[in-house]
Amino acid sequence: MPLARMIDGRATAERLRRDLADEVARLKSDHGLTPGLAVVLVGDDGASQVYVRSKGEQSKAAGMHSVTHILPADTSQTELLALVRHLNGDPAIHGILVQLPLPKGLDEKAIIQAIDPDKDVDGLHVINAGRLAQGLPCLAPCTPVGCMILLRDTLGQDLSGKRAVVIGRSALVGRPVAQLLVQANCTVTIAHSHTQDLAAVCREADILVAAAGRAQMIKADWLKPGVTVIDVGTNPIPFRDPAKAAEGKTKLVGDVDYKAAREVAYAITPVPGGVGPMTVACLLVNTVTAAKRIAGI
Repeated sequence: MPLARMIDGRATAERLRRDLADEVARLKSDHGLTPGLAVVLVGDDGASQVYVRSKGEQSKAAGMHSVTHILPADTSQTELLALVRHLNGDPAIHGILVQLPLPKGLDEKAIIQAIDPDKDVDGLHVINAGRLAQGLPCLAPCTPVGCMILLRDTLGQDLSGKRAVVIGRSALVGRPVAQLLVQANCTVTIAHSHTQDLAAVCREADILVAAAGRAQMIKADWLKPGVTVIDVGTNPIPFRDPAKAAEGKTKLVGDVDYKAAREVAYAITPVPGGVGPMTVACLLVNTVTAAKRIAGI
């Protein structure tokens, strides 16, 4: 059996951004509308700063209006809520994202629920979660949207009848991607840490979405030959090279044993370079979608 096809998230994300840039240009010329994204970062977490910078650069490259609000770590709940309310009322802003996690002392749930659901491009507001559960138009979380794009690029637009197993039940990935798969007419099982004989459940899958957050937990003998694997995990582990390990350096791996899985699967996303690049691209997709809906286009 040949090695599994590598699902290139970087290439797909680049294509999405090109298509978005064309759509943004049309919105500007035909409707005088420039989609606007506001990102709020509280504190000085290094990884979050890199991520936020990438969001700003990519949105500007697509021709969008982009603003970043960087607040000190001691920002109060009242101050942060005031900024969110200001952005809710700003007609130039169509998408609002508050970078998580927030510093201790801030109520993440209260902040997320304060965002106008029509501008909630992270798809975490309970109204968007409810709309998604009911199969209504909504802003779905970016990573699950990216997973579905990669699946359709790999298997075709019609996923009807596929047996899908999702490992993980978080509000950010597991549950929403399961709902999107149901809407695509898949037969879906949500598995998790309490699932009995998890390996046997995984072997039933035509599509396996791994979002458990445990490094390389899914082995090759958990996979049905020909399965398509979407690995959402991003787990830092030490390098095997003693010199790099001694320096405290780590590398990212997924929830799936990638090298072994390629011997069994039909297609699989790498880590890094698979789902990760799609998350930011789909944030831009959600912002353009929000702008069009708010403008009645």
